[in-house]
Amino acid sequence: MTIIPVSGGAFAAYDVVVGRGLLAEAGVRIAPLAKGRTVVVTDETVAAIHGPALTASLATAGVRSEVVAVPSGEGSKSFAQLEQVLDRLLEIGLDRKDVVIALGGGVVGDLAGLAAALYMRGIDFVQIPTTLLAQVDSSVGGKTAIDTPRGKNLVGAFHQPRLVLADIDVLATLPARQVKSGWAEVLKHGLICDAAFFDWLAGEGAAGAAGDPTALERAVIRSVEIKSAVVGEDEKEAGRRALLNLGHTFGHAVETEVGFDEGALAHGEAVALGCCMAFRYSAREGLCSAADVERVETVVAAAGLPTRLEQAGAFAADRLLALMAGDKKAEGGALTLILARGVGQAFVAKGVDAAKVRAFLIEEGATA
Repeated sequence: MTIIPVSGGAFAAYDVVVGRGLLAEAGVRIAPLAKGRTVVVTDETVAAIHGPALTASLATAGVRSEVVAVPSGEGSKSFAQLEQVLDRLLEIGLDRKDVVIALGGGVVGDLAGLAAALYMRGIDFVQIPTTLLAQVDSSVGGKTAIDTPRGKNLVGAFHQPRLVLADIDVLATLPARQVKSGWAEVLKHGLICDAAFFDWLAGEGAAGAAGDPTALERAVIRSVEIKSAVVGEDEKEAGRRALLNLGHTFGHAVETEVGFDEGALAHGEAVALGCCMAFRYSAREGLCSAADVERVETVVAAAGLPTRLEQAGAFAADRLLALMAGDKKAEGGALTLILARGVGQAFVAKGVDAAKVRAFLIEEGATA
């Protein structure tokens, strides 16, 4: 078991615990935080697989709990579902000493976290991520949000959890595609600032993409270490934290056009594609070498993830560009991209020329 502290001047410190068998220990670890009741927000799929183990652990530790299950899938990150969750919390009668527990992947974590941020102007919540993607990314750092037809994660709040429990054992229940989707975020962390980590992921560590628990545990630990360091410096993405969005500006635009249909394109697949596009755009601008691009594409493809726009569908360049201009990192209508000078050397590029990006999108296969 590894404990990684997350701390910053603007928020209370908390621990991310990474290990095996943590779901069975959840009650003991959550009991000190729960002065009253807990509500477990989960989705229907996870409720059936992991809900009984969590509620039993809470009961054994003397923690009262109720379960609120939402439909599985990205569609639950909506105003309608947020309203329903908040209404259930009100119906149950939670007060400010009670705790919301998010048990699930990124959708549940984002939805439950935002509900906790809004309920009575903010109550405590705990993240128990059950997907690789959530363990290495969305459960850490306090970003909570829902989607709108105009884009992904555009309505939300920063609300840090009190505790994160990343149980490696629960990853064994994931479909292979979800493991690969989460692996994209792991690769992203190496691409941002740790070339040695990326080297390991490209070699021995690649077993993690196929579900090897030892490789997965090491990948989760290092990813959380990277993210916690960045979040501690920049909680609300005023500067360095934007680096964690490598691949997301391109990827989110594609996701929005696909319609958040995870059957067609999972979030991690969009991120993998976006990272490759960011490196190709960087090479186009003379920032990194063709060899860097080839290496990134090779490692991403080896993990079974998309590298080319055509693998996601057919797109119009102007539509993608408009969505990118509405990205959260955009300033004054000007594009902000996370680009790279090489593997492990990402940086924030502001005021990127939209005409150059449009030309690049057409080169990538989007229609003019």
